[in-house]
Amino acid sequence: MKPVFASLFLACLLIGASFLDVSSAASDFCGSKCAVRCSKAGVKDRCLKYCGICCEKCNCVPSGTYGNKHECPCYRDMKNSKGKPKCP
Repeated sequence: MKPVFASLFLACLLIGASFLDVSSAASDFCGSKCAVRCSKAGVKDRCLKYCGICCEKCNCVPSGTYGNKHECPCYRDMKNSKGKPKCP
């Protein structure tokens, strides 16, 4: 009886690990896109933080280091609490 439970536990761990890989793949996508987007930013750590937040929500980052926000309307339309653009 115990080998059945051990096998079931192992299967659950493997399935859970596959979901973790999917989320880290999205983070890798956002990390690489935001690194390009923020490469010329004056305050790089702040740019990377907000770009990452916007990318995770929108699954999109405009090309280049500035502008081109028409490529990603979700990214373009996000606002901070003061009504200003949130995404760099």
